[in-house]
Amino acid sequence: MYSAYRAVLSPCIGVCTLADDGLCEGCLRTTAEIARWSQMNDNERLRLMETILPAREQDRLPFAQRLSEASRLRHVLHPLDRLPTAPGWNHEELIDLLPPGPPAEAAVLAGLVPRPQGTQVLLTRRSDDLRHHGGQVSFPGGRIEASDGGVLAAALRETQEEIALASEQIAPLGYLDPFTTISGFRVVPVVAIIDPAYVPRPNPDEVADVFEVPLDYLMAPANLRRVEMDYRGRRRVVLEYGWPGQRIWGATAAILYNLRQRLEGV
Repeated sequence: MYSAYRAVLSPCIGVCTLADDGLCEGCLRTTAEIARWSQMNDNERLRLMETILPAREQDRLPFAQRLSEASRLRHVLHPLDRLPTAPGWNHEELIDLLPPGPPAEAAVLAGLVPRPQGTQVLLTRRSDDLRHHGGQVSFPGGRIEASDGGVLAAALRETQEEIALASEQIAPLGYLDPFTTISGFRVVPVVAIIDPAYVPRPNPDEVADVFEVPLDYLMAPANLRRVEMDYRGRRRVVLEYGWPGQRIWGATAAILYNLRQRLEGV
């Protein structure tokens, strides 16, 4: 009853100027929708006012303001001005399997894309012919070079090189806990908001595919499984998600698990 009454009321607020995108600056309707308003039935008006116009209003926000989880993430992540210095959270588990010497430092970008259907996680599949981890699903990223000037700069550079995602389309939020890889890297993940208007252009020498997976799916405990495997004569447990057409496992799954822990307050 209440919704139907609201739908009859025009969304016009008296600001009747067309913007460059063809929408009214005041009510966000097209000229065709304005002209048809009196001929629309209640269901059409309800759909316009409760679904279409709010979505258009959301799309007009700068991309960094569209992520519904942004405030919560800023609260639970390591802040950008306080880089985590601890060893990888899984370091002790691998202590007898790691190569000698200090770990190499690396950074990855855990990108979150605000979409109308919900937040998506940006992932890549590495080219099959790469020497290390060929064909595996990963976040954009790599070794931190001396010229980078830090973790964030390295993550942004690697993302630009791998999928041509410009830094102007990335809004960093904070850091997850460092993670140690079996190959001897200490990886610091940078969590960031990604402009949903981005157009990935994968570098074929490094990336075979770029795809998105719903954050809700990856944060659901039921979708993460533990798989036992033998490594150098030792039994190890690795994490894995089953996603159609892709195997999301190893370091990538562990980083997503750490994100879930942070969001759950662990």
